[in-house]
Amino acid sequence: MQLEAGTPRPSVTGSSDPIRVMVVDDSAVVRGLVTRMLEEDPQITVVASVSNGQMALSAVERNDVEVAILDIEMPVMDGLTALPLLLKADPHIQVIMASTLTLKNAEISLKALDAGAADYIPKPTTSREITGGIDFKRDLIEKVRTLGLVRRRYPPRTGVARPAGYVPTPIAPRAAAVPGGAPAARPSSILSRPQGPIVLRQAPTETPDVIAIGSSTGGPQALFSVLTALKAGNLSQPVLITQHMPPTFTTILAEHISRVSGWQAAEGQDGEIVHSGRVYIAPGDFHMTVEAKGPDKVIRLNKAPPENFCRPSVDPMLRSMAAAWGRKILTVILTGMGSDGMKGGQLVVEAGGAVIAQDEASSVVWGMPGAAANAGICSAVLPLDQIASYVLRLASRH
Repeated sequence: MQLEAGTPRPSVTGSSDPIRVMVVDDSAVVRGLVTRMLEEDPQITVVASVSNGQMALSAVERNDVEVAILDIEMPVMDGLTALPLLLKADPHIQVIMASTLTLKNAEISLKALDAGAADYIPKPTTSREITGGIDFKRDLIEKVRTLGLVRRRYPPRTGVARPAGYVPTPIAPRAAAVPGGAPAARPSSILSRPQGPIVLRQAPTETPDVIAIGSSTGGPQALFSVLTALKAGNLSQPVLITQHMPPTFTTILAEHISRVSGWQAAEGQDGEIVHSGRVYIAPGDFHMTVEAKGPDKVIRLNKAPPENFCRPSVDPMLRSMAAAWGRKILTVILTGMGSDGMKGGQLVVEAGGAVIAQDEASSVVWGMPGAAANAGICSAVLPLDQIASYVLRLASRH
């Protein structure tokens, strides 16, 4: 197996060129507040601030925009209409959809992800919520910085000159993985670039009784791909998923999974018994855990403090599942920023279970899977289109 390793990518802090952002929102108040938040970070600069999608297209023609924060509901041209046109102007621009927490906007946001948006962010509905929203500001800046680096993997748009100090971040040549041995050093980068060859654990010998999946940025599309292939392969084990999403969004995500993949998928309910052949999604703003109750495994929801700045978080789910299923658990860490799932994955491995991760080349952001890979807890690091076949191979053994 070939895995990416070698020289770390340059970070934004190593470049004199800040991430170049466009803010698109029909509210002048929101645009002003978001712009001020972003520009408090010295590694971000707002190069355009406009009130509708048509103006955004004109701004992209005049400016070198790396990340666009795109409102959904706007006059003249809304965000969903503008999205494919922005991607046509620059196929590598990173678009973050901003929407309020309504069923309609959650549905539109998932459609936007299908259409090429990189991520989404729940938008506070009042200036007081925005100015007092520490979590909103932190999430906004982290998404912009991370996706700005993703944009710099690619060459600049034709006809647009990069300013002095621009540092591209090409993907380094791959180095071979090393099976067995001591774990590699844990990464500190949100993109989790490996510092050397990744150490792989031996392939698991147990047939899993349950599949756990953790994902974040880029996760919905990855989940649709993996779950569709697992259903086609007649996977019978239950699948428990924590995807970093707010309330309402997880409801729509479960509906999309059912419609796209054919699984019976729904948000987990407190006290619900886990059954084979079903998909359980952690509801937004709740950690989803599992406890053993006699022969049954029962879902528990709680509002314990966020972990890794997230609720739901992957780590609490994996901790509880490792305790409930022991060596009979197989964990998959898909694309996402941060390192959520790494600590929980270590407990899965200590209990005798197995962890696999999505590889960098197929990840939107190689944060969560990269953290697991660099921690030396993975039995395999695979392209997205090979994950389901690997899971099915393990899950169908007798």
